[in-house]
Amino acid sequence: MTLPSEHGRPADGRRRRRTQTLHHEPEAVTWARTKAGLTKRALAQQIGISEALMGEIESGWRSATPANLLKIAAALNCPVVFLERKRSPETPPPPAPGASSGQHHQDGDSATKRRRG
Repeated sequence: MTLPSEHGRPADGRRRRRTQTLHHEPEAVTWARTKAGLTKRALAQQIGISEALMGEIESGWRSATPANLLKIAAALNCPVVFLERKRSPETPPPPAPGASSGQHHQDGDSATKRRRG
């Protein structure tokens, strides 16, 4: 077991990595919580998570699970869609489960063919 050093890092010198994919907008969670007049501690207690986890969710260090995001939205009396991460238009949705990404069409790129006429 590796214990954290005085700087909050594991004693072996490894650094914590920030979560790459968030399911929520950290700023939206903070804004909704402050508008509801709740502290991080009060919201965390109300939804059954630690205050530390609530802080990490608001700072973007940890992603809120879909279940926790629903609990946060309910506790703050706001639609969950307000708290969810928005995808940019150029970001394609994730592939459907079981979909093959290596499919090739013999006729080439159909969009290119349509443009050419």
